[in-house]
Amino acid sequence: MSFLEKMKSRYTVKKYNPNGTINEEIVQQLKDILHLSPSSINSQPWNFVFVHDSSEYKQKLAEASYWNKDKVVNSKLLVVFQVLRNPDDFEKQIEGHLPEGSINYYKTFVKTKGENAVKSWMAHQVYLSLGVLLSACAEMGLDSTPMEGIENDKYDAIINNEKYETLFAVSIGRKSEEDINQPIHTQKKRLDKKEVILEI
Repeated sequence: MSFLEKMKSRYTVKKYNPNGTINEEIVQQLKDILHLSPSSINSQPWNFVFVHDSSEYKQKLAEASYWNKDKVVNSKLLVVFQVLRNPDDFEKQIEGHLPEGSINYYKTFVKTKGENAVKSWMAHQVYLSLGVLLSACAEMGLDSTPMEGIENDKYDAIINNEKYETLFAVSIGRKSEEDINQPIHTQKKRLDKKEVILEI
């Protein structure tokens, strides 16, 4: 099946099969894929927290996930996407691994816009990695759900990763055949291509 066909069939899972499985080799591949995610000037201001089905933290995070609780409980893996909290820590990080030209770009075109702009720019890089993960899941035949509907502050308190703060999470597993959000039950809807794709 081509990647296009896999994207046609992927969807945001609303109900997982609690008996579904994902082997450790697949989990390791997902880690490697996220590690290779692109970011502006190779900034990598992120942290990816893998919460396994057997982890004592999974239920605690589920309780801090509003209407997404059951998705967290019944999926096999939860990946929490975090961003560096303090721009000063980010600047220390890039001094250690980025070339001078990239650092100059950051200082000239990002930092000069102020701290809020820096934080927004860093968050944008993390969202790039979300697209990579969702596409990888589709390619690998995994089902997934991106979730902003979580209590970020509670996630931060549970994970206790001091330099980072939570932006969103993704549950990964095997869909339930009863999930009515499957394309075979609920047709995928997108704006007309003419409205979103421009050729000049």
